[in-house]
Amino acid sequence: MTKTAQRATVEKIAVRPTQAPPPAGDRGRRRLADQLRAYGFLVGGLVCFALFSWYPAIRAVVIAFQKYTPGSDPEWVGTANFTRVFADPEFSAAWRNTLTFTLLALLIGFAIPFVLALVLNELRHAKVFFRVVVYLPVMIPPVVSALLWKWFYDPGTGLANEALRFLHLPTSNWSNGADTALVSLVIVATWANMGGTVLIYLAALQSVPGELYEAAELDGANLLQRIRHVTIPQTRFVILMLMLLQIIATMQVFTEPFVITGGGPENATVTVLYLIYKYAFLYNDFGGACALSVMLLALLGAFSAVYLRLTRTEGEDA
Repeated sequence: MTKTAQRATVEKIAVRPTQAPPPAGDRGRRRLADQLRAYGFLVGGLVCFALFSWYPAIRAVVIAFQKYTPGSDPEWVGTANFTRVFADPEFSAAWRNTLTFTLLALLIGFAIPFVLALVLNELRHAKVFFRVVVYLPVMIPPVVSALLWKWFYDPGTGLANEALRFLHLPTSNWSNGADTALVSLVIVATWANMGGTVLIYLAALQSVPGELYEAAELDGANLLQRIRHVTIPQTRFVILMLMLLQIIATMQVFTEPFVITGGGPENATVTVLYLIYKYAFLYNDFGGACALSVMLLALLGAFSAVYLRLTRTEGEDA
């Protein structure tokens, strides 16, 4: 192309009319329409959340101070429901079992998912297969999972005792023994719920920069030292948040004692949530059930507030 042709092309481009920007009024109306659409979606979510979460919680707090049975007018009784619940012999057993279950779940169910995530993170082959295997229990309905373990724990023909007999080891009563029932339920809950925790840990581990591990290896750090000085500090906030969520979840354990043990033997597996169920649907005492619910809500709310405050202060100091 000659210089004359290039100059003519440049002149055509220079004189080509540009598209005028839309008027300020149109831009304002478009922005307003986008904002209204966004707030519309937000309002819909808030309405659903208010109807199915906030209203039941507020209603439960009100009923906790009433004598309420379906089909009759509620009667305001003040703190009588709380006094009656405190006097129930099952009250102390339920709280003791719940706190023990939570502690055992932290000792057993908190370390195992982290170790599994470390193992999966180091795999070089069949990663997808093993992740599916680990997550598979989460996809099984909780009641089905509990029924499978109930058969597994059967002291007569259950698979657990059959395996012990095959190994010439003494058998156990598992969920039928007062001393072993709670530990048996912790094992069930850990197996059923650890898949999601493992995947969250795995995502956190994969976000740790590889340069940190390389630097630790150059300094002569072994595997345990790399986990202690690199992995745990880099995933600390994920660990703390999952610990909080696990405590809240295990304090509300219900499916395993309801399906497997029925709260027995000798009230060894009666939990707070299971006692709430008994008050509401066996004793037809909704006031007592809501009083227990308010106690559990207050305890978990106070614990969560203190826990989040401490972890936030630790993060700010770091």
